[in-house]
Amino acid sequence: MSDVSPQSFFDGGPKTMFYTGLFLGVAVSAVVGLGVALNLVMGGRVAAAGLVAAAPSPSAPTAQAPAPAAGPLKPVSDQDYLKGPKNAKITLVEYSDFQCPFCQRHLPSIEQALKDFPSDVNLVYRFYPLSFHPEAQKSAESAACAAKLGGNDAFWKMHDELFGNQATLSRDLYTQLAKKIGLNTGDFDKCVDSGEMAGRVASDLSEGTSAGVEGTPATFVGKTLVSGAIPYAELKKAIQTALK
Repeated sequence: MSDVSPQSFFDGGPKTMFYTGLFLGVAVSAVVGLGVALNLVMGGRVAAAGLVAAAPSPSAPTAQAPAPAAGPLKPVSDQDYLKGPKNAKITLVEYSDFQCPFCQRHLPSIEQALKDFPSDVNLVYRFYPLSFHPEAQKSAESAACAAKLGGNDAFWKMHDELFGNQATLSRDLYTQLAKKIGLNTGDFDKCVDSGEMAGRVASDLSEGTSAGVEGTPATFVGKTLVSGAIPYAELKKAIQTALK
């Protein structure tokens, strides 16, 4: 290889152009390599054994899939279990589980609302048995069987008894409670053991999920979904907003 003077380096001949390109390529690679190295250090990335584990930059938010849109709430009908005046301005539609401790904790807020708004608010109960509560399904069916045999009033009596005995829910208990509220236990046992009302319970569960329910208790105040066992002050505020 011959020597190349500084002047001839910029004269533009083929040989000179080759060395110019080579020089610029090396320079650019060095700058880029320095930038990558700094980025690895500043970005908190780890390189080991020839592998680079990259984490998202803290300043760059990760894209998230949008939450699925909730469908419409099933309209209240004569098939629902209703408490309070039929023509109330606001209906509280509660999706609940008889074995859910938070549903039990939510009861005082619901009951207080019915007392404070006796003409404006009523309550509809719908089943939402959670799979990890072993007695949720059969306790729901027992309430539905009570309603079948004794009507709306029998449903609410069974409702209160089930929540009042939440710690000891069992198949035998349901028959005892049916007897306590004045139902024919033979007819009641036949209804519960046949699974006759399982479809009704499953229908409420499916429709609640479609409407945006993800857990219990879930209470629709008009069209607004309020999730969880909330203090009465929050429920009252939601009712007052809906009344406006």
